[in-house]
Amino acid sequence: MKKDTIDQLFEDLRNEFDMEIPEEGHEQRFLKKLQSPQKRKVVKSSRPLFYKSLMAVAAVLVICFGFFTVLKQEPKVNDLASVSEQLSQTQDFFTTAITLELNKIKTVRTPENEALVSDALKQMELLEKNYERLKVDLKVSGNDQRVIYAMINNLQSRIDLLQTVLASIENLKQLQSQQQLTL
Repeated sequence: MKKDTIDQLFEDLRNEFDMEIPEEGHEQRFLKKLQSPQKRKVVKSSRPLFYKSLMAVAAVLVICFGFFTVLKQEPKVNDLASVSEQLSQTQDFFTTAITLELNKIKTVRTPENEALVSDALKQMELLEKNYERLKVDLKVSGNDQRVIYAMINNLQSRIDLLQTVLASIENLKQLQSQQQLTL
């Protein structure tokens, strides 16, 4: 049945077929075109617009991330550790000692010695601010020895202050125990 339909279709279109004979030399021109190097056409990407826009957004994000990473780099801190390895070890030693002394003071802090401890902490804040100014001076002076000595002296002063406060707290405890014994 289908064959009949196809045969019928061809019968209906018989007069509409192109029955012209090509011009003379057509076959030679055709073979010549096949043999000659042809310019290749650039095939446009068939990717949807979605992928192109997604790639553009990804590129912008990568550029922004790189830009902000460069801008957000922490400025180099000039302190004793930046001068030499020995001074780095010295700074680490002092920092550890100061932390230990502060922890000792916090453990023995009581309402009786609160005034002494709070005064010591205020003094420590002043010494810390002074140390920050010395860091700036160190950067400006180009690692001047006098500034380095002042920084070490500042750290030593902090330890001395904390040790003095601990000794005062201990003396205060002893005084309070003697007063309780005499009562």
